[in-house]
Order: sequence, then structure tokens, then C-alpha cells
Amino acid sequence: MKEQKPLLLEREQICLKASRGGGILSYEVWGYQKHGKTMVTRYNLAYINPSLFTGDNGRVLGYDNAHGYHHRHWFGTIEAVSFSSYEEQLERFQQEWAELMQSIRRT
Repeated sequence: MKEQKPLLLEREQICLKASRGGGILSYEVWGYQKHGKTMVTRYNLAYINPSLFTGDNGRVLGYDNAHGYHHRHWFGTIEAVSFSSYEEQLERFQQEWAELMQSIRRT
């Protein structure tokens, strides 16, 4: 059976108003359909805000699977993370971003 070439499934950048923390939420997902199910092969989820962090091209928080492993970016540090599904990584990313925004608003 021929391997399917991954296609760009989603590419979205959301520019946030200062009242919502500022910066950009960026989503990029690649994959293909198999038996009616979406198979994600590559993803890059990022919160970019150079006013909070200037390193790593302004990436404050991110999850991706570049370089052959699943990992998390947090203010310039990179650590491997466990992976069970893309949906779980997306949920983790969104939860951490929401917590970060709450902590910023408190300061």
C-alpha cells in the first residue's frame, strides 16, 4: 500500500489584543485521512509574544514534533513530553496558555 503524502490540514495565526495578553497563537498541523480518520503526522503549536520573551523567536510556549520527537518549549527551555495523541497535545497547549494568561493578568 502506498504511503500517503501529508497535507497541510490547518494553518492559523490568531493575533491577540493586548487585553487578552497580546502576541500570536499559531497552529500548524500536517497529516492525511485514513479510513475516514484524520492522522496527524506533524504539528507545531505556539504562543509567540516577544514582549514577554525575546529568545526562541519570541516563542513563550510551544508544542511540536520536529526533530523526530515530541517536545515542549517554555521560555527558551525545551523538554521531551509524552505523547498519546495530537488532540491531547492541543488540549495541554491550550490549558497551559490559559494558565499563563491568568498569571500575567494577576501581576
